[in-house]
Amino acid sequence: MDINKSKDIIVRFIREKVREAGCKGAVVGISGGIDSALTAYLCVEALGKENVLGIHLPEVNLTPPEDVLDATEVADRLGIEFRTIDISGPLTAFMMAVPDSGPDFRHANGNLKARIRMSVLYYYANTMQRMVVGTGNKTELLLGYFTKYGDGGVDLEPIGDLYKTEVREMSGLLGVPRGIVDKSPSAGLWAGQTDENELGITYEIVDRFLAMLLEGEKPQVAQNTLGMTPQQRDSVLARVHANIHKRKAPPMPEMDALRKAYITV
Repeated sequence: MDINKSKDIIVRFIREKVREAGCKGAVVGISGGIDSALTAYLCVEALGKENVLGIHLPEVNLTPPEDVLDATEVADRLGIEFRTIDISGPLTAFMMAVPDSGPDFRHANGNLKARIRMSVLYYYANTMQRMVVGTGNKTELLLGYFTKYGDGGVDLEPIGDLYKTEVREMSGLLGVPRGIVDKSPSAGLWAGQTDENELGITYEIVDRFLAMLLEGEKPQVAQNTLGMTPQQRDSVLARVHANIHKRKAPPMPEMDALRKAYITV
């Protein structure tokens, strides 16, 4: 892929979609990771720094201090308006209000955090007549490695057709801080969580495997070519198939045939 041309396409995409929606700018959740940093850089190029709001949404005693510093550095370098909002208060209030909640439900609690963050981003977007710009990449979207109605609840996904490895390449092109580019990716939903540990495979291999499948290669051939284990192959395939629902609108029963039959009677 020509990364320079890809960057230009994404910048034009952001600018056109914001204009089409009649909005005044973008709101970006800046986590301190590479995907949100790249998205912020692209939004500034597309819309101008005065039209981009960055919001960092840490959780006290969980979000690493370096993430807070990295998110702040991105905002400072870009010269954008920036907020840091601790989500611990809303999270605690939810836990107190819902009697069946508790610390044992790790995935449910992790998804709740992502949904609280989404709600904050949309609150600001609504008050400012802006669009919430997502930070999901192609690898995450294919694997379902995001929270439905959380970080998946956005208006645009400008880097949604870039594999994680391509995100790294474009980030280098745009001058995203090296420390962010080299940082181990993490959703930050619980202590010690990293993407690649949870996936059990590196993004480099996952990207190549997914690309081969999309080009029509058989999973077994792709596995052998890349030196993957059967467990790694099956894990990736299971994630892709199990999370198809995340990439589609909620299903509903079709009633048109019934309406037509009723009209003709």
